[in-house]
Parts: sequence; structure tokens; C-alpha cells
Amino acid sequence: MPELPEVEVVRRGVQDHVAGRVVSAVEVFHPRAIRRHLPGDVDFAGRLVGRALVAARRRGKYLWVDLSSGEALLAHLGMSGQMLVQPPGAPDEKHLRVRLRFADDGPELRFVDQRTFGGLSVEDVVVVDGVPLPEPVAHIARDPMDPSFDLAAAVRAIRRKHTEIKRALLDQTLVSGIGNIYADEALWLSRLHWARPTDKLSAAKVTELLGAATDVMNQALAVGGTSFDALYVNINGQSGYFDRSLNAYGQEGLPCGRCGREIRREPFMNRSSYSCPKCQPRPTGFTPTPRERIS
Repeated sequence: MPELPEVEVVRRGVQDHVAGRVVSAVEVFHPRAIRRHLPGDVDFAGRLVGRALVAARRRGKYLWVDLSSGEALLAHLGMSGQMLVQPPGAPDEKHLRVRLRFADDGPELRFVDQRTFGGLSVEDVVVVDGVPLPEPVAHIARDPMDPSFDLAAAVRAIRRKHTEIKRALLDQTLVSGIGNIYADEALWLSRLHWARPTDKLSAAKVTELLGAATDVMNQALAVGGTSFDALYVNINGQSGYFDRSLNAYGQEGLPCGRCGREIRREPFMNRSSYSCPKCQPRPTGFTPTPRERIS
């Protein structure tokens, strides 16, 4: 699933190409693409046609566009969702799900989603701590790139949890934007195993970890994010290049860039976690599963 850097790349593209433009027509080609918009496709189109897309915004991994009606067009990218800007008349993509045309007859905004895990919906807006947010995003914490991000408060929230540190990093109600890729990278930089208990970490160590996560996401953003396949692209269909700079995630069997030991892969929450067995030793009392013992 796209994480903060990838979503921010898409947000910037949407902002540059569609902000201020008025929607003239909406086509929905697959019902799953708007399944979160419960009133259905006619209502979805009716709430967009004649409305201006005011500004593209993001909190953590969540992307939306403010509408002139006061509502928000919320985009769930899921595993393979793409927001593409295409000239009118360009061939339809194989997995095109929703098309927005504009009154100026300029480039279209297309939602393409191969796996149909993502989708679009028009949502009411609520104000949380003085910030207007789409209602489904109201519970999401600020991310480390938010100018109002409270680092000390995030550190306290993480240390109050009795859980593994990687689970806390992925908890979007504690700190948003960090997913599996950048959690593994930040843990590698901080020399922490993913199973280290949050309540046993010092405030200084958690602060260091969140700083590492911020640094690595900024580095990824600078090169367009991380693309492991053709499913994550920016609004022009271009891939990001941060996968060439990864130290841990996806590097199973390759030498650690710090000590030379082979990076290991362990099962974690129905996915995988990557770490260095020397730089990131398992915590005392950690009992690996039979599958983990292999690595």
C-alpha cells in the first residue's frame, strides 16, 4: 500500500493539474471503485458535477480533494490505485474505474485500480483541532511531516502502548503515514528489532526512531517514492526510485550495509518484516515461530 511519500507525490500532482478546475462529467466504470460512497454512482456523480476541485490535501497515507461544495473527494489508493492525469481522447487504461472530465476541456483525472481494493467517495467534512478533515479521516493522527506534528506527544503515546514497536509505528492513530516499508527502514537506522516492547524503550530512543522515519520518508519523497512494481506511479504514470536505496525492506539474503550480515525476513501481521540479525538483535524473551527459526 502506498505510504506517506508515495501519497504526497500523488497529492502534489493532483494539486498542480486539477486544483481550481470545475468538474463537467463523471463516469464510473466499476461499482467497487465507489463502494464506500453508499448512495451509489448517480449520487457520486451528482455531488461532483458543477463543483470545483479546490485543493488536494493529505494526512498520513490519506488523500482527498476539497470541493467547492464544502465536501471532500476522498481517495483510497489501496494496493494498486492510481490517480492519473490524461489528455482527452487518450486510450482508456485497462483498469480504468472512474473518469472526471472538466469544464475547460483540459486533461482528465482518472482513477485506475487493477485490484479494486481502493476507491473514491464524497465525504462530509468535520473540524478536528481546528483542521477540516473528511469524516473517515477524523481519527487519524498527524504525520511527522505535518508542521503541527507534536513529536513529544507522539513519543508519549507510543511509550504508553504495551505492544511491539513496529505495531505502534503502523498504528495510524498514534502517528500516521508510516507503513511497512518505512517502518523497516527506520528500525534498521535505529538498530531496533520490530518486536522490541514499546513500554521498555526510552523517550530518547523513540524520538530517534521517529526522526529516522521522518528522514527516510523525506529521502523517498525526493526521488518520487518507492516503486516495487508498476502499480505505484505518479499522476504522469512514472515510478519512484527509492527502492534502489533501501537498507532492509525487501533485502532478504543481501548483506547488511552496516555489518555485512545477511538481512533476514520474518513473518509479521500477515506480511513480512526485514532486519539485520546483528544490528537489530531480537529482544530478550522473544520466541520465534517455527517459520521464524528458519531465518
